[in-house]
Amino acid sequence: MHNNSYVHSLIIGAGLTGLSTAHFLQKNNKTFRVLEKKGFPGGVINTNNERGFVYETGPNTGVLGSGEIVEVFEDLNDRCQLETANEKAQKRYILKNGSWQPLPGGLISAITTPLYTFSDKLRLLGEPFRKRGNNPHESLASLVKRRMGQSFLDYAIDPFIIGVYAGDPEVLIPKYALPKLYNLEQNYGSFIGGAIKKHKEPKTDYEKKANRKVFSVRGGFNNLVNALVGFSGHENFCYNIKDLKIYPENGHYKVSWTEKGEQQKIIAENVIFTGGSHELPGIFPFIPDEEIKKLTLLYYAKVSIVSLGFDKWIGINLDGFGGLIPSMENRDILGILFMSTLFEGRAPEDGALLSVFMGGMRKPEMAEMDNDLIMKTVEREITSLMKLPSFNPQLFRITRYEHAIPQYDVNSGVRFETINRLEQQFPGLILGGNMRDGIGMADRVKQGKILAMQAINRL
Repeated sequence: MHNNSYVHSLIIGAGLTGLSTAHFLQKNNKTFRVLEKKGFPGGVINTNNERGFVYETGPNTGVLGSGEIVEVFEDLNDRCQLETANEKAQKRYILKNGSWQPLPGGLISAITTPLYTFSDKLRLLGEPFRKRGNNPHESLASLVKRRMGQSFLDYAIDPFIIGVYAGDPEVLIPKYALPKLYNLEQNYGSFIGGAIKKHKEPKTDYEKKANRKVFSVRGGFNNLVNALVGFSGHENFCYNIKDLKIYPENGHYKVSWTEKGEQQKIIAENVIFTGGSHELPGIFPFIPDEEIKKLTLLYYAKVSIVSLGFDKWIGINLDGFGGLIPSMENRDILGILFMSTLFEGRAPEDGALLSVFMGGMRKPEMAEMDNDLIMKTVEREITSLMKLPSFNPQLFRITRYEHAIPQYDVNSGVRFETINRLEQQFPGLILGGNMRDGIGMADRVKQGKILAMQAINRL
């Protein structure tokens, strides 16, 4: 039995959001407990070290896209080491007609690239002068075609969305999935003009910390997880919990669960949920079923990650971040990350580590294939795309995710409204996780601070 029978906040889930929430509560000297159904922290984060390859079976990279994630690394600077991507990995490739083309990085390359049609390049000159849209539920595909043209949708936005959401631009709604892009048009009238104006706007020192660099952690993301748990206190985490039940009573929450065969009970002033929406049913029996249904009406992309390691690389030059494959190309993988180019020590010298992604919203069946079919598919695609004379990897590991990435579609507005309504109806109930506020690692850490401060400021 744990010593404390009362805590300021109970956190459900020890993924990156829950760990970040715990981190900021600890910084503010609040008592808390973290309950995790798995036997370990980190959620989908998992680093493996095998045969000289250091590979991730969850998130492979993050972006320093918020001041909060930089703040966390500053807090943990003696516990884990931030690693930003190798300068040699700046190129990002897009497949077109079976050939890798670098994504334009400047005016000249934007003019000369074969990725976009000449007519769309000319059409882009008129983008700042087009009318802003008036449909808040316009799809991303419609928005991009309206402002930029079909070829920009096919060979810029579509692969970008595949890389971020494993999603479909016809389904994602910018207001929810890409609010910064949506607000450029709504607030400034233009993507191009809005980006220029926003760049000129003054930023606080905290905002300046978000330099948008790609990052990992020296030795892998498991070291970030261990550092967060160590900072927050191992004694505040409970694993392998079962039969979790939560009830409001007299302005606080009675919580019970089973751990190692023993029933545990605690009183919490705040209950902070940080899991996936599909995990909600049954945890909060006091929330009506019709409200839970509004929260769980959220589709998740199915994704399989294949980690490939080669002791000696004899394919094309891995001189970039990786390559994304537009839907138009009709291939059986979504993209490839060049992990051994991005970060040091991920493969033996002269070797290579690749992360290959399959499935997504448009081809979920590719993530559902058995291991033999996945192996044959990856061999066929990688041999062809990476110009390998033979396929003899020393490392081949498959990781499957049924609920990999939530898709912020037209139902998202109802979900967000329901969250706000429930939090007002049940003071101290705080609903987070990737069903709101974005899906990237920086988004999760930023939300962790928001959740923690929401709990702190309530009392």
